[in-house]
Amino acid sequence: MSTLDEEDRREYYRIEDTIALEIRPLSAPEAAGQEVLQDASPLFNLLSELHLSEFESQHLLRQISERDRNLAAFLKSQNKRIDLLSQVIAITVLGQIGEPQPVIISEGGIEFQHPAPVAAGTHLSVKLVLMPQALGLLLRARVTHCDRKGDGYDVGTEFVRPTDAQRQLLARYILQKQAQERRLARENESGI
Repeated sequence: MSTLDEEDRREYYRIEDTIALEIRPLSAPEAAGQEVLQDASPLFNLLSELHLSEFESQHLLRQISERDRNLAAFLKSQNKRIDLLSQVIAITVLGQIGEPQPVIISEGGIEFQHPAPVAAGTHLSVKLVLMPQALGLLLRARVTHCDRKGDGYDVGTEFVRPTDAQRQLLARYILQKQAQERRLARENESGI
């Protein structure tokens, strides 16, 4: 976890993670567009849609489980099967994106290492695959800073106009990672 100065506070909690990441500059029309970005890879788009549709249907599953436990149990088992298929797709997509790399991520943006400088204000397409959930997101971002570090550059970005579902999926992922880190810390303290 990173410690932040008073002047460098963030609105969102940030975590250190290792994810598959691909960035590319956006043209002016792409940066200004209101529609959700689509990737050239149909598999990546499928992965994104799987998670968004699962997220959007969760409230329906809760309502069904209040009325019919058997149907809810069946739908949950189908959902697990779909999750397994999405992990297969994610493994394929990871091969296309490249090796996972360390980042600092929050609901509001992402910081990563890049071999070349990227000017502040540059608009980017940020493709993320978050594991083990196999969560694929394609987000617009704007570079907030770019600082030389070793052989490369630390590039900080803020996400631009993510959908509510994208923001909530990121928040859920971050909360799950926090819980996992706390659990591991407790296990290490107790010597388990």
